[in-house]
Amino acid sequence: MSADTRLRRPEPGLAPSERRAATGPRPTSARTRVRRGLGLAPIAWAAIGLYLIFLIYPILRSIMTSFTDRNPLQLESSFVGFDNYTEMFNDPNLHRSLVFTLVVVVFVTVISNAFGILFAILLNKTTTNFRIMRTLVFIPQVLSGVIVAFIWRSILTQDGLLNSSLAGMGLIDSPISWIGTPELATMSICIVVSWVTIAFTTVVYTASLQAVPAELYEAARMDGANAFKRFHHVTFPMIAPGMTICVVLCMITTFKLYDIIAVLTGGGPAGSTESAAFYLVNVAFTSNRFGYSSAISILLLVMTALVAYGVTAILRRREAQL
Repeated sequence: MSADTRLRRPEPGLAPSERRAATGPRPTSARTRVRRGLGLAPIAWAAIGLYLIFLIYPILRSIMTSFTDRNPLQLESSFVGFDNYTEMFNDPNLHRSLVFTLVVVVFVTVISNAFGILFAILLNKTTTNFRIMRTLVFIPQVLSGVIVAFIWRSILTQDGLLNSSLAGMGLIDSPISWIGTPELATMSICIVVSWVTIAFTTVVYTASLQAVPAELYEAARMDGANAFKRFHHVTFPMIAPGMTICVVLCMITTFKLYDIIAVLTGGGPAGSTESAAFYLVNVAFTSNRFGYSSAISILLLVMTALVAYGVTAILRRREAQL
């Protein structure tokens, strides 16, 4: 018998509960561990099965369909090799939708993270009023994209709230068509999507700020650091993991943007606000070209994965340097 075992032996005359507390938790036997593993195994296999059915299988089917000329109005389809992929190089509508998508991705990612940090700093208080304000800021994130688009459509139309307010203040003489010209429609889409994603980034950055130890700020003040230096040397490095999450999720969300565009502009005017996802759906269900739309979906999947992986790797390396 070892010395440790002798030390854990309970004193005689103790109650059963006191004897268990004195001896500590019983070691888990190999049989118990195996029984627990077998109990969790069905849940794990069920999760893997759902993952294969609802994610892996559709991706594989899309890859197979992208090599065909499948049309839902025809019974049979033919193998066309890489024709759908080579057609993408000569499709100006696809190129225009990709450029628009990249513009929205860059704008939304930068604006959402900048304002998310600003709002998080302003709302990083523990009083009830600030908790209520944080809840109000998060509301756009829980709304459906369709509802958000309807709200902003009522604001941005020529006889909407924005033009009425500007005319009432004497700033404009005639209504502005906020979603009637390519430039203003693109700007309107960027602002509306940013309005939604700022709600998400504000919550993430607020949680990151509340995890920063107060002793770090106190030490920085004792060293004579002003507010800017405290933000640069304390706040900014400590919220780096939250920034990685916000940047990557904003980019992924914007790459697959569809519902807000469908309701707010319908891809117009003249297709200038068609995102890649919106163009993909049009090709599939308006032109009935499932094969070509599958090729576009694979391209979009690869682009999103590469950008997300590359940005994550860069930001992770930055976290390690900080």
